[in-house]
Amino acid sequence: MVPMIIAVNVSGSLVGSGLGRAKTIAIATVEDSQILSWEEFDVGWDVSHDQMTVGRNGQPSHGSHHGAIVSFMKQHHVEAVITGHAGPPMAHTLDLMGIRLIQNVVGDAKQAVLNLG
Repeated sequence: MVPMIIAVNVSGSLVGSGLGRAKTIAIATVEDSQILSWEEFDVGWDVSHDQMTVGRNGQPSHGSHHGAIVSFMKQHHVEAVITGHAGPPMAHTLDLMGIRLIQNVVGDAKQAVLNLG
């Protein structure tokens, strides 16, 4: 079986609520229902989300914020994301990237990864 790389929005040991406002993301490598590696990154998307610029239409622009998330996902070769929530624009972006999005997840983050992997 081929290892799978999963990003998890984490809050302590639990799955975090909003992906775009995540403070910490764990990158897990899973194979044969075992976590081979687990590394947590302080991404600070909770701060950058609230610092969005205003677009030409006068509305907040997710462009640079989503760009940071996209870069992170690409850098870590993420194949799936587990989170409590992702807004429609973020869900659309992940879909375009071919990254599977698993939302509405609550509870232990490592168990959520094992349930997927």
